[in-house]
Amino acid sequence: MTNVVRLFAGFFVAALLSGSLIAAESKPVDITFDNLKFDIKKGDPFERKLLTTEIEKLDGKPIRVRGYMLPSFQQKGITQFVLVRDNMECCFGPGAALFDCIVVEMVDGESTSFTVKPIAVEGVFKVSEFLGPDGKPLAVFHLDGKAVK
Repeated sequence: MTNVVRLFAGFFVAALLSGSLIAAESKPVDITFDNLKFDIKKGDPFERKLLTTEIEKLDGKPIRVRGYMLPSFQQKGITQFVLVRDNMECCFGPGAALFDCIVVEMVDGESTSFTVKPIAVEGVFKVSEFLGPDGKPLAVFHLDGKAVK
């Protein structure tokens, strides 16, 4: 092996170990639903420009957020659910804010079971509108879920 090849190989291994070339599965940032609040009045249309800089910086990043699973008819093997701020309010009901819910889709074959207890969900956060039949957004946040604890 020439010195140049050895030097390059050493640099490459060091970069891998430091995480500068390949971003290893980074640790999720702990957030709360308070981090997802933005200024929107009831009945106003959603526009992405309403989102805060903090929310935009989370887009595409791994996060961990605590909340409650919105009830469904399925009890086990759940691969999609809505995570809400608290168990007293349904994000699809009247008066709920768009920033009080996250549509979670479990990835990589993961699933979970229904619980009434608070849960922490880890995954990649995205800003992505989920539109209702009337074309209005029911949710604007999405999480590619990796784990539910």
